[in-house]
Amino acid sequence: MRTIVLGVVLLVIALAWLWPGNLSKYPPGVLVADQPDQTATSNGKSWQVKGYTLKSLADYRIRARVLMTERYFMDREADLSPLDVTVGWMRMSDQDVLDRLSIYRQRRAYCYRPKASTWPIPAEEITAHSANMHLIPADDEILHRLRSVNEGDIIELRGSLVEVTAADGWHWRSSLSRTDSGDGACELMWVTGQATLPRPQ
Repeated sequence: MRTIVLGVVLLVIALAWLWPGNLSKYPPGVLVADQPDQTATSNGKSWQVKGYTLKSLADYRIRARVLMTERYFMDREADLSPLDVTVGWMRMSDQDVLDRLSIYRQRRAYCYRPKASTWPIPAEEITAHSANMHLIPADDEILHRLRSVNEGDIIELRGSLVEVTAADGWHWRSSLSRTDSGDGACELMWVTGQATLPRPQ
């Protein structure tokens, strides 16, 4: 009996941990009009985190609407990046556009398709104005803040796009382009600052 009770308790804890937040609905209109701010770093600064070497590729700041969040525990990448956020800006922060898209994940990738027979905006614009981001929190406080982010929030992230290497040859590198897609197109970000911005009225 104790085993059953313990199993139920663990299941409830796991569901509470994984259950997505409430998806905010807004009136039609662009909520975030800014493009991400990316500046290539010239010094190639590197540092150690949990036995991995991180190298800065670009200083990065982004303000965007959260489209999806996901937590990870089992894969090797979760050693550094225990959560992803998928975000959109410009017309990919517009409720009218998002209502006409189906957005979903396949492993740590972000996928989308139109709900009807036509795209609400060109597919190339969707690619250019949205991103799946693998987040590496710089400390426990940043991790706590990131875990509190919900779908629909407007957030600002500050830090660096990075490349990660390990002594055994394992390698993980951020995209530096806003227009790529497929394998390697996600942003891998060392997050040193995070803010959830006031919701538009």
